[in-house]
Amino acid sequence: MAHALHDGYTDMIYVLLPIWQSDFGLGYGALAMLRGVYAGSMASLQLPAGRLARWIGSRATLALGTLLAAIGYAAAGMSGSLLGLCIALAISGCGSSTQHPLASGAVARVYGRDARGPLGIYNFSGDLGKAALPAAISLLVTFMPWHHALWTVSALGCVVAASIALFLPSIPRQETSADVFARATRQATGTGFHLLFTIGVLDTAVRMGLLTFLPFLLKAKGASTPMIGTALALVFIGGAAGKFACGWLGARLGVVGTVLATEGGTAALIVAVMFCPLTLTMVLLPLLGMMLNGTSSVLYGTVPELSSPGATERAFALFYTGTIGSGAVAPVIYGFLGDHIGIHGATFATALTALAVYPLAIALRSHLTHEEMI
Repeated sequence: MAHALHDGYTDMIYVLLPIWQSDFGLGYGALAMLRGVYAGSMASLQLPAGRLARWIGSRATLALGTLLAAIGYAAAGMSGSLLGLCIALAISGCGSSTQHPLASGAVARVYGRDARGPLGIYNFSGDLGKAALPAAISLLVTFMPWHHALWTVSALGCVVAASIALFLPSIPRQETSADVFARATRQATGTGFHLLFTIGVLDTAVRMGLLTFLPFLLKAKGASTPMIGTALALVFIGGAAGKFACGWLGARLGVVGTVLATEGGTAALIVAVMFCPLTLTMVLLPLLGMMLNGTSSVLYGTVPELSSPGATERAFALFYTGTIGSGAVAPVIYGFLGDHIGIHGATFATALTALAVYPLAIALRSHLTHEEMI
């Protein structure tokens, strides 16, 4: 539930970008910076969130983070200036920094060697939120001002925070001796992990860069605001299906083979979406979502394999810091690129980034002990 809410909070920004462009008269670079403020604040506090959890417990940290994320969106609804909106998004991003490392680390600790399946369910729940909240906010803004719509989703966040505080089960603490931690940290930051980390950074850059431009590509094809929300929901529903599809692919192709297939498919579908008419584009969006999100499911499930049990939570925190940081920086880079060479040129650049993963994935093969499981 926490993952669904926080991922929904993160991705419903894409629906709001065209509205904010109209209200504040922003270019693509400035719009990407709004997305970057949220993702940047979320990325910068991944490791501190883990340290805070050791002091006050995972349940309290996750509940307080969820409440802070909701308060940030309430403040965004009250903002009447671009500066106020940036501050509010930064607050919400700080709150969302608690969710990924704590929840992923908790699942990995509780299930141990059998954590791949539960981690897949955890990742799938995030896609449900990505599908539900962008669609909900696009519907709400047709009935009320966007300020009021943000207050509504903020209220939902307060309910989820209360539920976490009351009902989240106790999470066993990791055993931490100096020797175990030092050995685990070395393994968590070895060559294999560095390759996985870099692939995750590039994969996130592709996904976030494309999602930044997708509403504007659709708008140029004649899509209305509700249709844009529906289109994003189709992408995220496809992303949820991609978790299961990659489980099937991984059993047959292995981790590396699956990554090569999804990144190649992503590049091809990005180009297709750029040039197809609106109706065909809407048909292709679920398949594009499968390719975009399928890779991330494989990568997250491989983190425990490249880190020893004593460093699993730290490895997740490092991995999420890099990927979420990429989600903050990449849209800004692509946004300014779009301002200079146009939205189609910048979107094509995201397809080329997907293909850049190929040599890294091939190099990763020798560091994996097995590839038959996702």
